[in-house]
Amino acid sequence: MPSLDLRSDPVDLTAALVDIESVSGAEAGIADAVEAALRAQAPHLEVVRNGDAVLARTNLGRPSRIVFAGHLDTVPVNDNLPSRRTGSGDDEVLHGLGSVDMKGGDAVFLHLAATLPEPRHDVTFVFYDCEEVEAERNGLGRIERELPEWLRGDLAVVGEPSNAVIEAGCQGTMRVELRVEGVRAHTARAWMGSNAIHALAEPLRRLAEYEARVVEIDGLTYREGLQAVRIEGGVAGNVVPDSAVLTVNHRFAPDVSPEQAEARLRKVFDGYELTVVDCSPGALPGLSAPAAAELVAAAGGRVAAKLGWTDVARFAALGMPAVNFGPGDPTLAHTKQEQVRVVEIRRVAEVLRSLLSG
Repeated sequence: MPSLDLRSDPVDLTAALVDIESVSGAEAGIADAVEAALRAQAPHLEVVRNGDAVLARTNLGRPSRIVFAGHLDTVPVNDNLPSRRTGSGDDEVLHGLGSVDMKGGDAVFLHLAATLPEPRHDVTFVFYDCEEVEAERNGLGRIERELPEWLRGDLAVVGEPSNAVIEAGCQGTMRVELRVEGVRAHTARAWMGSNAIHALAEPLRRLAEYEARVVEIDGLTYREGLQAVRIEGGVAGNVVPDSAVLTVNHRFAPDVSPEQAEARLRKVFDGYELTVVDCSPGALPGLSAPAAAELVAAAGGRVAAKLGWTDVARFAALGMPAVNFGPGDPTLAHTKQEQVRVVEIRRVAEVLRSLLSG
């Protein structure tokens, strides 16, 4: 089992985590290493294992608790292991699978767990599995079912890459399928049929003309979106298709409920058969909560809206404010070129140490 030095520089710790391959569904090795390191190097923490998730927390009786959450898994390897470094000083970069998404954030959390035995807030650290795959396998969902008290707090900080800037809340996301029917016929006698793919022209026109909403919440600007992402139809190269399906993805601001988002789409596509195939609610920023305000202050007031969906929504559903705050450019996540600037890892560590130590 690889050995992790949690008291080492968070950059070195990031590299050590990157070098432990942990593709979704195969996180046992990295979970073993994290668990062993926390038990040996952070005796002030209560540590439990849940599947391939590792949880640790203080029990100091502080008036507030902050939950730090980071997933241990990565997307499949793409010739980007082991880790390597380039540059120097402020231009130093750490390359490797998971360096951005999100072992840089994990490393910061682990370092703080071992080096701050008496933080100003009680803290819970959640290192979980299977975030990069289908939602029903997500380790946070299992923890919520089996150990719900471990996810309770006054603020959740998810270490997803955010360029070392606090990204508050997140958009909701909904995917719907719009189905149209036609009549099958030979293409040599097309007038005897009705082309279902052609019938998608009208809903596609409505999509092209749709004006996405831009809304400001708590001083942050959230941009919505409504996009066609797939068209399915066709039987053969010489047959008029008698059925077609248009898949549409809707990203909605966190002031909109899933029910309101669905009602909006049914209005846009009035007259068509519409089926919701998946939906995840958004998360309001919640920056007025005391613990969240402290974090914003520690970060020098820099905060932005999260354009996308992350596990902050799971914490928001539990009734607590949640933010994304981690090193790395999210546009590099899941790419072969995944890399993180060393200064961002240190920046996140500095801000969170200030939050917890005062």
